[in-house]
Order: sequence, then C-alpha cells, then structure tokens
Amino acid sequence: MQQLKVRILDPRLGGTWPLRSRELLIKTVYGRPATTQMPSRLLTLAVAILVLGAGIVALSLADHDAGGWWLTLLGLLLAALFLFRGAAGFTQRWRQVFTEEPFATLDRRTYSPLALIIGVGFLVLTLMRLL
Repeated sequence: MQQLKVRILDPRLGGTWPLRSRELLIKTVYGRPATTQMPSRLLTLAVAILVLGAGIVALSLADHDAGGWWLTLLGLLLAALFLFRGAAGFTQRWRQVFTEEPFATLDRRTYSPLALIIGVGFLVLTLMRLL
C-alpha cells in the first residue's frame, strides 16, 4: 500500500495550500499575466498586519466611547479604502490589468464584493459612532 505524502509547506516555509501548485497559487492571488513570483514574504506580512489592524479598528469603532475623533476619521478612511477597492474591481481598467484566471473570476465573484461589504460595514460602524 502506498503512503500519501501531503506537502503543505516547502523548505522555504512558503506553502501552496489549499491549491495544488505554486503556479496556480500565483494565478489565483495575483492575477497579472506573465507573473511568475509570489509577492514577497515581507509584503505578505505587512498586508496581514494591516488586516489585523483593520479588525482591531472595527472592534474599537463598535465601542461608542472608545477613541476620539481620530478613530472616527480612521473608520471613514478604512471605509473609503475598502469601498474603493471593491468598486475598482468592477471597472474596465482593472479588468484589463488583472486578466489571469482564476483571479479574474474570483475577483468579480468574491474579492470585490467582499471588499464592498467590508467597506459598508466600516461605514455603518463609523456612522453609528456619530449618532
């Protein structure tokens, strides 16, 4: 009987899970034609830290008495950022730049709508602070 070897992490600590190959992972997360490299680990770490920070800001916005005017301003900035990213995904220019499949389809069906929903969520949390 053969043993199955599941290789989630490669020796450089870069994994391909849940996809079967590095090439498909690049096409799924990046979306630009002729791209052969994943974003750097430092950039990936920076994005992860920024997403964590956005989550902390969202939790802080939910507390009406937390922070001050700067937190409300930061909530509006994050709402604008996510709304801009979500709306950009539906523009013709964005479609011309990010043509690689499966990113193009995933962006239209998942990534852009999710960014719009998150942006609306930040807008609602920010507006609730002002009421």
